[in-house]
Amino acid sequence: MTISRRGLLFGLPLFIAGCQSVPNQQAMYGDMPDEPHPLKKVPLEKIKPELRRQEVAYETTHAAGTIVVDTPARRLYYVMGSGRAMRYGIGVGRAGLALSGNAYVGRKAEWPTWTPTPNMIRRDPEKNRKYAGGLPGGPNNPLGARAMYLYRGGNDTMFRIHGTNQPWSIGQAMSSGCVRMMNHDVIDLYARVDVGSKVVVIQA
Repeated sequence: MTISRRGLLFGLPLFIAGCQSVPNQQAMYGDMPDEPHPLKKVPLEKIKPELRRQEVAYETTHAAGTIVVDTPARRLYYVMGSGRAMRYGIGVGRAGLALSGNAYVGRKAEWPTWTPTPNMIRRDPEKNRKYAGGLPGGPNNPLGARAMYLYRGGNDTMFRIHGTNQPWSIGQAMSSGCVRMMNHDVIDLYARVDVGSKVVVIQA
């Protein structure tokens, strides 16, 4: 069977267009040497495609700028408006430890200090008591590269949306109640979100 030059040329743009998403996605998760604590690229072959950052169709009554945490689906949506949202894969809290309902972003921090809550210290004193005075931000900090602190009525709920130094945990229910994201993703979300932004947490 022969293929005409004309047919080959017509098919070529479709082939190229179909391949463009792979390098673009790898670029989103590439090396970030300019961070205070430089980040290496994410090995995408170890992250399921559905857990990677992607703009998607998303019909909702929530206003643009709202964060919707779909806990059962292990997904976070940043509502962009016009039926679109940025979707991220997340890790969520173990049963009985997760936040539900509405909150808002009370403050934001880059490479934040992590301080275990009193409940965390009671649950696992051997692991957490030594950090009661706070663990400075850095590559070994469980809050990762960014944190958004969730408030209600002017009070800190003690729940956060934050990065993680355990990217393999994305898609799992194993945290102490907070919403964790890959560091590259939480940096992207952090840049989109303002203090005061509404957060809606959906539970099963």
